[in-house]
Amino acid sequence: MKKKGTREPVEAKLVPGVVVVMDLDRFEEFTREHGLDEYTPNFVTGELTRLVEELVVRRRGVVICGLDYERGTEEAVIEFPFTSLSELVEDLQHVLDTIKSLGASITIVAVEGMVSCREARTKQEAFHGTPWRSMATRLLRDAKRKGGGRLVLYP
Repeated sequence: MKKKGTREPVEAKLVPGVVVVMDLDRFEEFTREHGLDEYTPNFVTGELTRLVEELVVRRRGVVICGLDYERGTEEAVIEFPFTSLSELVEDLQHVLDTIKSLGASITIVAVEGMVSCREARTKQEAFHGTPWRSMATRLLRDAKRKGGGRLVLYP
């Protein structure tokens, strides 16, 4: 018998959707070159914060981790339940193009699969909490090694 006031663990249910992982490329280098403070929002991280927030609201996504109003957003993991890649391509390309127009570079990976839409408690959980997040993270790392500045869609 369960004690009054205690909760049983809740299993996260997975639903079809898209995992998006994005990360600014060589951003520490960029901030040094432009004399920017890494710890406060600047014209790139502030704009990425705005773009992520706009995307999440527009497409009913869930920020798993990364949206940072205090420091500015450098990386993010977002899940979009009951959404297909084709529905997101234009919006993701807009994020890529906007960041590029500011003189910075970003790599964005979108993987169609299953999503939990539950905010991560740790960075490890955010990037590896499901097989699809792990795949997106692996694809992001590979794309960044090849120079970054691109949108990768899987499948």
